[in-house]
Amino acid sequence: MISKRVGRVVEIVDKSEGLDDIRVEINGDVQKAYNYSKMTGKVNVGDEIILNTTAVELSLGTGGYHFVIANLDNRESDLTLGGHIMKLRYTPFQVKVNSIEDHESEYHDVIEKFTSLEDMPVVVGTLHSMLTPFVASYKRNNPTKKLVYIMTDGAALPIYLSKNVDTLKNKGLIDDTITIGNAFGGDYECINIYTALITAKEILKADVVFVSMGPGIAGTGTKYGFTGIEQGAILDAVHKLSGNPIAIPRISFADKRERHFGISHHSITVFKEIVNVNVTIPVTSYDEDKLEVINKQINSNRLSEKHNIVYINNNNTKEDLEYFDLKVRSMGRNFEQDKEFFEAASAAAYYLVEVCDGSRRKDY
Repeated sequence: MISKRVGRVVEIVDKSEGLDDIRVEINGDVQKAYNYSKMTGKVNVGDEIILNTTAVELSLGTGGYHFVIANLDNRESDLTLGGHIMKLRYTPFQVKVNSIEDHESEYHDVIEKFTSLEDMPVVVGTLHSMLTPFVASYKRNNPTKKLVYIMTDGAALPIYLSKNVDTLKNKGLIDDTITIGNAFGGDYECINIYTALITAKEILKADVVFVSMGPGIAGTGTKYGFTGIEQGAILDAVHKLSGNPIAIPRISFADKRERHFGISHHSITVFKEIVNVNVTIPVTSYDEDKLEVINKQINSNRLSEKHNIVYINNNNTKEDLEYFDLKVRSMGRNFEQDKEFFEAASAAAYYLVEVCDGSRRKDY
């Protein structure tokens, strides 16, 4: 069930494409809320609004904000032109999009005639916070190459929620975005990962693709009960379409939960049991103690028998982020607090730079 409250807008803190960061008064208390302007329209200070307050009342980390359901002082909105594919289907918030696959799309025949990704590298992460370090390292070394981000519907559905994407696009580091499934708001809309990969290759002419869910992840502490398990099926899809599947392992030595120490149990489950094909897993050559933990996990789960484990000497992540004036945070921790996590994502970029591009340095 949805918990709803009536509030009044008292401040508009920030605006970006499709997202308003606002402050609302509810029963005398001023609280934070988000308004998706492309869904619920423009808001002004003083407007009376209906809010979804469910996540805040449950004290959730994922989705833990108020969201505007409707603006009682601005009840009208216009239907956008074109498109017949619905996302958030059969809900009060279903939205119409111009999907690449639509029979009226100018790209319909391109999808139909597709044959192969021709070994196009596709890097697949689990957490949205892997995006920024990967992009920073890749684009610093390949400023003229085209990088496309595919956002799945494993977490946040509107891409507007991601301030990372907004920042990276404004800096010219992400060239195009695609939203799939019930995720929406990308530069291009697709129904599933297969047509999104085809779009990236044939329409957007991508040199590399990064795939992950949007902000947030659902986890339950159980072996299979986490949305990041989608990584396995996505890697299989890349292989099926004759692409080059590359997986980012979730690695941390700052997470206090034992199941996420070293290589997270999420990654081990995906690599050991879910993905059906051989994939490349770049691993940063951390210091001796940390690498010993990781190697024990790799060996005890026999991951090297199934996958291509490649060790990368990567000491450049922080410098790459600072070069573009980018800040990172994951699970509340910044780079200094959890550098191994961010280096794991960056290592995938250096694998592409040093191995796939045929310019592997002698010290690697």
